[in-house]
Amino acid sequence: MTTFSPRISASSYSNTAPLVWSFLYGQNHGKVEIIMDTAPARSAELLAEDRVDAALVPVIAYQRIAGVRLVPDVCVGARERVRSVCLITKGSELADVRSVALDVSSRTSVALTKIIFREFLGFEPDWAEARPDIQTMLTTADAALLIGDPSLMLSSTSAGSEYRIFDLAELWRHYTGFGFVFAMWMSRRPSVAIDLAAARDEGLAHVDEIAANYASDTGLGRDEMKRYLTENISYSIDDSMQKGLELYFDLAHKSGLIAQNKPLAFTGD
Repeated sequence: MTTFSPRISASSYSNTAPLVWSFLYGQNHGKVEIIMDTAPARSAELLAEDRVDAALVPVIAYQRIAGVRLVPDVCVGARERVRSVCLITKGSELADVRSVALDVSSRTSVALTKIIFREFLGFEPDWAEARPDIQTMLTTADAALLIGDPSLMLSSTSAGSEYRIFDLAELWRHYTGFGFVFAMWMSRRPSVAIDLAAARDEGLAHVDEIAANYASDTGLGRDEMKRYLTENISYSIDDSMQKGLELYFDLAHKSGLIAQNKPLAFTGD
C-alpha cells in the first residue's frame, strides 16, 4: 500500500524559519514534502489550487480562497513592531505621500497599506506594483512598501540614511491598539496530519542556530537576528492579535479589499 507524505508550502523569509525548521532539519525532516519560495503569495496560489495540504500564507488569503481553514494559534505576527514590513519615504511624512510603489509579494501587507491610508490617514494615493528594489521604487513613487528580509535589512541600517521608515505593525498598533497577524498556516482539509504547533516549538528551541544561519544572509549580526525573531516576531496569537485580525478583516471588507468577511474557522473544529 502506497502512502503519501503531506505537502506543505512556506516562504523562505527569515521570519518563517522557526515554523519550518523542524521539517528541514528536525524531527519532521523527511515526513513531509516542503515547497519553499521567496514570495508568500506563491504559497497562497498552491493552496488555492489544492496542490498542498497546508500552506503558510498571508492572512488575507483566508478571505479569498474558498474552503480554507486556519490552523489555530500558529502564526507570523507582531505585538508592537515588526521591522520587516515597512513603508519607506525619502524623508516625507505619510500625510504628504501621493503615490506608493507596492511590493506585492504579500497581499496582506498591500491590503494593510491601503487600509492605513484609507481608514486612518483619510486619503487615497496612487498605487503601482513594483519589484522590491527601494531605489527604483522611490524614483517613481513618494513611498514604497517593502516586506521581508529586504525591509529588515533596510530598517537595520537606516540610521543616518536618506530614508524615513514607517513600521506597519507600529502604525496599526498606534491607530487600533492591537497586535497584527501577517501570516498563518491554512488548509483546505478539516484537519492537518501534522502538529504545526509542536513544529513551531521545536524551531523556537533552535532559534540560536536559525539566527546564526540567517545573520550573514540578512547582513544582521547573530544577536540582532535573534532579537528580531524573538522580540519583534510573535509565533503565537494572543488576545490582542486575535482582535487585530478580526478588525483587519472588518476594515478590509469595508474598504472593498475582500468581497466578503468570512467568520474565522479552524482546522479541528
